[in-house]
Amino acid sequence: MRHLGILAHSAEGAALCFRTFCQEGFRELGPDDHPDVTLDLIALARSMPSWDAGDHATIREILAESARRLAAAGADFFVCPDNTAHLALEHPGADLALPGLHIVQVVADQAARDGRTRVGVLGTRYTMDGPLYPRELAARGIAAEVPDPADRETVDRIIFDELVNGVFTEDSRREYVRIIERLAARGCDAVALVCTEIPLLVTPEASPLPTLDSTRLLARAAFDVAADRRPVPAWRGGRFDAR
Repeated sequence: MRHLGILAHSAEGAALCFRTFCQEGFRELGPDDHPDVTLDLIALARSMPSWDAGDHATIREILAESARRLAAAGADFFVCPDNTAHLALEHPGADLALPGLHIVQVVADQAARDGRTRVGVLGTRYTMDGPLYPRELAARGIAAEVPDPADRETVDRIIFDELVNGVFTEDSRREYVRIIERLAARGCDAVALVCTEIPLLVTPEASPLPTLDSTRLLARAAFDVAADRRPVPAWRGGRFDAR
């Protein structure tokens, strides 16, 4: 089996990815068993000034340092359980030390398998306003929808004020449900939870639309690579669809 490296950017989403990966092992391989996994996390505080400044090159170098440390620990490939971080990982630069799965590809592929035609996208303001999900969904014939500006601000505020800090409240869950209901009214047939902490707040049972849980989808795809059920990825950073 192959050794997974989790290139973490925020703690809660990375922890959920780690737990899900290990639980896949318990389910598929037997009690207490899973492929080797190493997690590396450089504090999000190191990157936030660069996110605010739109400086993706600096963030990419921080993430590249984690990739180098994962490679040194013996990992064969990486996943980054942070959708927003892929904006920086796609920034031009030297190849990363490890090949990795691209979270947006994993989610978009699942939307296509599910036969979705219009997917609502909930994540940070960087992800909702960015090109990754519209590009990858459109490549599969799927439309992407984001909330209106006021609702995008609400989604983003709850992520950074609460979710990344491990705070999950009923009031915030109601706000997300309200926003998902609005996306459903606009014709969405699924909602992509593409901040990796959102699935901890909005469960499938609570959501008015079927969910695409980016965190767990990524962890399960990583397990398939580690268990040799899926090829080792080739992407080492840079624009994904150019590879």
